[in-house]
Amino acid sequence: QVQVEESGGGSVQGGGSLRLSCSLSGFNYDSTRATNCEAWFRQAPGKAREGVAALDGWGRISYADSVRGRFTVSQDKVNHILFLQMDALKVEDTATYYCATRPACIQIGRPMAQSEYKYWGQGTLVTVSS
Repeated sequence: QVQVEESGGGSVQGGGSLRLSCSLSGFNYDSTRATNCEAWFRQAPGKAREGVAALDGWGRISYADSVRGRFTVSQDKVNHILFLQMDALKVEDTATYYCATRPACIQIGRPMAQSEYKYWGQGTLVTVSS
């Protein structure tokens, strides 16, 4: 069973930075040779979950307009970790951040759509204060 676990959330003042990590494990194939599609989503209180950043098997990256230029997604393929570097944080970035993956994936039609991903983590809370 694939397991997804986020870490790195916390409280920060506006303008600050945080780095989220997502540890992925339990793939039932040689994941050092295969690729996955992975993404970060977030859900603010009272709002719908939305896509933040996505990375497909080709290494192509998509960002939500609201975070482009401030957030950077990257991955450590050897250790199966997905990162989200968040800079110039704003109060409106306050949310629970979720990591999601679709194993054995090369490309994805809608990288910011929740339905495209099969496995999800429990989320990590990011709070940005003014």
